[in-house]
Amino acid sequence: MSDSGPIVIISSYPPRLCGIATFAEEAREFIQKHNPDREVLVISHTDGQGEGVFPIIDMSKRDWWKTVAIKVHRMRPYAVHLEHEYGLYEYYDSRGHGDGNEGFLDLLDAINEFPTIVEPHTVHGRLTSFEANFIYQMCERARVVLFKCHYQKWRLDWNFVGQGWRTPRNVMVVPHGARPDRRWAIKDVPVLKEELVLDQIPYLGNRLVGMVGWIQSNKRWDILTSMWEDIHAEILERTGQEWDLLAAGSMRDPNHLTDYENYLEQLAALEKKGLAHYFEFIPRGEIYYKVMAVCDFIVLPSTDETQSGTLARIIALNKPYITTAPMEGLTAQTLESEGGLLFTTKKMLKDQVIRMACDEELRLKLGENLKKYLDQVVSWDLVAKQYNEAYELARQSIASGQAVVLPLEF
Repeated sequence: MSDSGPIVIISSYPPRLCGIATFAEEAREFIQKHNPDREVLVISHTDGQGEGVFPIIDMSKRDWWKTVAIKVHRMRPYAVHLEHEYGLYEYYDSRGHGDGNEGFLDLLDAINEFPTIVEPHTVHGRLTSFEANFIYQMCERARVVLFKCHYQKWRLDWNFVGQGWRTPRNVMVVPHGARPDRRWAIKDVPVLKEELVLDQIPYLGNRLVGMVGWIQSNKRWDILTSMWEDIHAEILERTGQEWDLLAAGSMRDPNHLTDYENYLEQLAALEKKGLAHYFEFIPRGEIYYKVMAVCDFIVLPSTDETQSGTLARIIALNKPYITTAPMEGLTAQTLESEGGLLFTTKKMLKDQVIRMACDEELRLKLGENLKKYLDQVVSWDLVAKQYNEAYELARQSIASGQAVVLPLEF
């Protein structure tokens, strides 16, 4: 175990159009910032690129993990930080049968002499049998496991005790990081609109409700678009103000093409009436933040989300928002931050959008709550320090030969 070795991140990585890849890129930036005297390197899938990136994870091979393990041993890392999502590490044989992420567990076994920290991005409150078994095995092999939300940790205890299993004690809660350096002032919005050429859309007004991010089947844009004409009319009647809908993003998974086309069809009908606009862009990098920044508030309808990179950007911008409940991390962070409104029915969404548009004082209050939450809880600067604490715990475990034991949540 080297004191001078690099921090090695194992993850998908840009230019792959993948939420985990984008997350890893941003996380790496701040891990490097808080470890200025240590290299932060990446082992990625074969489509990863960039300085200090080694694109050697080839998921077409059953034993992909062996190449990764050999590379890790040669690097003699200070710590190995693995980003996990089931789809990233699933090997499929010639029949199309998956291996249940067996290779990922084999990798953890193969590099167990080094401090390993696994950050799973999907930990549901109610686990399937497969998920429960996988998480149990993962926690047995990793030195420290990082969950994004407190509810995931106490629900894990409930899930495991219910099956008569021992609850892992090496689980640490570290929230999804949010950038502290992307907060534009209201006076900057006209310049941002000009830069995005949104100022050239004649019917697009100054007050915007945004739906921004990757367009997927679980991101139910249609819930809002189907009601937008009525919502627009009611806001206008109550306030005399014209509010428009800005839907912005792009599709990345061809399996979602039918829903994507339906969303665009609905938006095209609204565009003809001068009530909405679709702005296509790749949700990655600074433009992601700029598109959100021109909106007065964001609507994030979703039917499956354990935590959300879109929400992290909403928080980074201190934008008031409306999202689905009860919905895993979306609800948890809304309650913790007091920065958004929740809905559970179409009528409730309609009422909340109207309420948010008609109440500037509410928008300011929610925005201020998000500012505090960002500064005190989820800033990447705070998260990177928590990562360093996890690395140290993992290193102490290696040195002592003792497993990490952390308190239970409840």
